[in-house]
Amino acid sequence: MDRVSSFDEPLKKLLGGATAKVMAEHLDLHTVGDLLHHYPRRYEERGKLTALADLPLDEHVTVVAQVADARILMFNNGRGKRLEVTLTDGSGRLQLVFFGHGVHKPHKELLPGRQAMFAGKASVFNRKMQLAHPTYQLLDASDADEATEAVDAFAGRLLPIYPACKQLDSWRIAKAVDAVLPSARDAVDPLPASLREGRGFTPLPEALLKVHRPQTKADVEDARARLKWDEAFVLQVALARRRYADTQLPAVARRPVADGLLDAFDAKLPFTLTEGQEKVSKEIFDDLATEHPMHRLLQGEVGSGKTMVALRAMLTVVDAGGQAAMLAPTEVLAQQHHRSITEMMGELAEGGMLGGSDRGTKVVLLTGSMGMAARRQALLDLVTGEAGIVIGTHALIEDKVQFHDLGLVVVDEQHRFGVEQRDALRSKGKQPPHLLVMTATPIPRTVAMTVFGDLETSVLDQLPAGRSPIASHVVPAKDKPHFLSRAWERVREEVGNGHQAYVVCPRIGDDAEEAEGKGGKKAKAKKQAADEDPEKRPPLAVLEIADELRKGALAGLSVEVLHGRMHPDAKDDVMRRFAAGDVDVLVATTVIEVGVNVPNATAMVIMDADRFGVSQLHQLRGRVGRGSAPGLCLLVSEAHEASPARARLSAVAATLDGFELSRIDLEQRREGDVLGQAQSGVRSSLRMLTVIDDEEVIAAAREEAVAVVAADPELEHLPELRTVLAALLDKDREEYLDKG
Repeated sequence: MDRVSSFDEPLKKLLGGATAKVMAEHLDLHTVGDLLHHYPRRYEERGKLTALADLPLDEHVTVVAQVADARILMFNNGRGKRLEVTLTDGSGRLQLVFFGHGVHKPHKELLPGRQAMFAGKASVFNRKMQLAHPTYQLLDASDADEATEAVDAFAGRLLPIYPACKQLDSWRIAKAVDAVLPSARDAVDPLPASLREGRGFTPLPEALLKVHRPQTKADVEDARARLKWDEAFVLQVALARRRYADTQLPAVARRPVADGLLDAFDAKLPFTLTEGQEKVSKEIFDDLATEHPMHRLLQGEVGSGKTMVALRAMLTVVDAGGQAAMLAPTEVLAQQHHRSITEMMGELAEGGMLGGSDRGTKVVLLTGSMGMAARRQALLDLVTGEAGIVIGTHALIEDKVQFHDLGLVVVDEQHRFGVEQRDALRSKGKQPPHLLVMTATPIPRTVAMTVFGDLETSVLDQLPAGRSPIASHVVPAKDKPHFLSRAWERVREEVGNGHQAYVVCPRIGDDAEEAEGKGGKKAKAKKQAADEDPEKRPPLAVLEIADELRKGALAGLSVEVLHGRMHPDAKDDVMRRFAAGDVDVLVATTVIEVGVNVPNATAMVIMDADRFGVSQLHQLRGRVGRGSAPGLCLLVSEAHEASPARARLSAVAATLDGFELSRIDLEQRREGDVLGQAQSGVRSSLRMLTVIDDEEVIAAAREEAVAVVAADPELEHLPELRTVLAALLDKDREEYLDKG
């Protein structure tokens, strides 16, 4: 069997159809290689029992413990039988319960003094922790042969505990691993020999054996260090090759022009740029002046002035004879950007029009819902080059849209934009245009290196002068209802002082299934469940809350709604009136999350705040305190004081540092989500590496990867690394890396 194919062998050949089917469906394991990379989550020491006192609730757990006592209880007038077994390990006690016909075998086997491994989901019943119907394996079998086998399998060794599922326990996975472990000899080692020896790494086949069947704790450390490096290095090589390929593409250099549009714009700015804005602008201008396409990620705190930096880059490109396109994720945001950019530019945005500046250009908006005449004019302005700047949604990507000379693409809020869309817009330039990606979600450095590793990164972490602090507080609506009443009084006070407020809800409230009729039964069932258990109630909705506020706490104020299902004209109308100060309170969904800029809005109340993520709450909060008056953000929640949800809200209330919050967010959600949602292609291939804890490994692997690719871009002298890269870069991912 050759070296690659044993890893590609389907599991059903070695394990049988039933086990292979469960592994494929529930654990996403299909081949020998998949199973060898399904690493133990932790290890039990033989003879040292798991601390029962520390069992996590509602998780599938494996414990090694001793039976203290077992008794059969009758119920239902003797018709029902229940076996209760108490386990102990010196740190705590745990109850097992078996019902019905399932009591006979455990009753015979689980005798006091017996030691066994038990697996199941830990739950609480009558205030006691219990496992209902756990699967188990005795560790002290009475049959001599079996005892020898059990001792051989477990004695003196660390016992691997694998990520398991209800259908397949950890020790069954361990047995399956035993069946495929001989194939570890065939592992293709991706690390160049010089790197492996230079860093003193264990060979890969040995690392796989050690991680699955360690003799000592040092074995585990050795194996983990090696396997983490493999993951980090292979991914960083893929990204380094991507960056290298970009440097080989041609692009038109766009150099600043003296006394052009940019100088005229800077001269009329009513404020000076922050040091951060100056520094980042210089990085961007340097990139634009080269004959290879810029690929830069601009991440900045909420309100750090990213749009200003992006606009100055666009003006430079227009000065140099090109056009710039800004891509926004929603129509509300595209309209908002268009409005704020034309306001900032004044007569400079009216090139060729009466009263416009002779140094000016046209700034056009292009969205899917525009009328035919306006759309036709915008398309004409783009193809003739009359419009130097276009702002739009994905409507910009359509085949009909042609540019005179597209020089720069600015993508706002990267995580809402697919790779394919970026690629389609890029293909509209005569040569690949420069690319600037903006994100308002601060990203920890390691995630930026892993997820956006094909982009150079610029960070804006200074707020412009004139920004006000935002005070944030958690409002425990369930425990202290009077706090919620006070929250609405505070909104009234802000409006009384001439300011405005947002109220944000997780849901719109016009869901089809909530209407009586087709989904009426569902709605009734939901309501009944919610009455019985408030945790199960649907999230609060914009339309309902707006209605309640108009009739109750905010009666007499002008309360309007904004959500994604409204007609674009209606959305634009509400935003215009809110921006003009004609609306006191805007009750909205997260459509206001990014980019909405109304300096007079000083208060925000977020309903069911525990239903939003940390970064999202930080984004939303950034909509207030944008003027000279201080901002106030109230996080309303019915979550229990001791719950993780409340801990998350307290973290948001405690700091305004988005980078700190993004770390907390990552620690809580685990990187699988972060990597998975960042772009279609970076599905987490990271099994051993944790992006938040292994910063040093990732940074070092990136350096090594850059050196390897610089010396041998096609990896001609590293066939093993090429083989492993090919396996990692499945089709989706390959496309992702190809498109950038």
